[in-house]
Amino acid sequence: MTRQKFDSILETVGNTPSVRINNLAPPHVTLYVKVESFNPLGSVKDRLALGVIEDAERSGALKPGQTVVESTSGNTGIGLAMVCAQKGYPLVITMTESFSVERRKLMRFLGAQVILTPAAERSTGMINKAAELSEKHGWFMTRQFENEANPDYHSATTAQEILRDFEGDRLDYWVTGYGTGGTLKGVARVLAQERPDTKIIVCESTEAPVVSSGLPQEKDADGNPIGTHPAYSPHPLQGWGPNFMSRLTGATVDMGIIHKAVTITGEEAIACSQDLARKEGIFVGITSGATFAGALKICAEAPEGSTVLCMLPDTGERYLSTDLFNGVAEVMSDEELDIAGSTPNHRLGTD
Repeated sequence: MTRQKFDSILETVGNTPSVRINNLAPPHVTLYVKVESFNPLGSVKDRLALGVIEDAERSGALKPGQTVVESTSGNTGIGLAMVCAQKGYPLVITMTESFSVERRKLMRFLGAQVILTPAAERSTGMINKAAELSEKHGWFMTRQFENEANPDYHSATTAQEILRDFEGDRLDYWVTGYGTGGTLKGVARVLAQERPDTKIIVCESTEAPVVSSGLPQEKDADGNPIGTHPAYSPHPLQGWGPNFMSRLTGATVDMGIIHKAVTITGEEAIACSQDLARKEGIFVGITSGATFAGALKICAEAPEGSTVLCMLPDTGERYLSTDLFNGVAEVMSDEELDIAGSTPNHRLGTD
């Protein structure tokens, strides 16, 4: 029996399930999803957070009681807030003001301080603000977009879980989005070595085809991105694709192990998130819907008998104030009122 007694919440990070899709998958393929909302704070970024903090502790880069600072669209900050709360580090987050309010509330609830940056400055603005604060106050900046501890943790955990779950079975395609590039680089390089027949599929926003465009990202002498990527435009997929190609994503592209890049619209992403909830009972966010939309496109062209694994990076609860929940009513519909009135004990018109 699997052990279910843990010394801290941090020991529950990882070991997320791969779940078969029964109602939405085309009949000629087998489609699985790796449900990262099973992590304790609801997203794949719990892995990143634990990985970069423990690596910094081992190296001595992070001192006891030192403040941690990072820029984030939300999920990394939520994961860091959990890790820092458990380990006793103060945490300051910088985040673009356009990201959902649920995310900043969750981080503050966990004890973090959240500094908002102008939407017009995009991801670059929040990263620059975190760097300024780190330099000014001597805080430890986790640098999620370039820190090799990010993909290293995925190579050691996420990739190994996939190898374990599909040992002796087919795994023809692995489908993922990218934000920092940590999941992409960490898993893809392991699959390329251990399961070379598995095709690596990258999903990205139609408005920001940073990888599929083939256009180069301007870089500094250290290989870090400068400015906005020429293929980037603002898009609705929070947590996906910043306005630059990160160092980690760029390194994966340079390896030549990505088989194909698939672009997804916001409408496709929302529709797939809703379908997963209503037809599979799997509750996920917009980027999960987007990745699933990409997986369905791959399924449509995959040979008979193929097996596809799709990453679902987070839960849907941090999207309550976004377009994902448009049309979801707070009061009873006419149909619900009819049901309520079908028996004597009811309060019509009230919720």
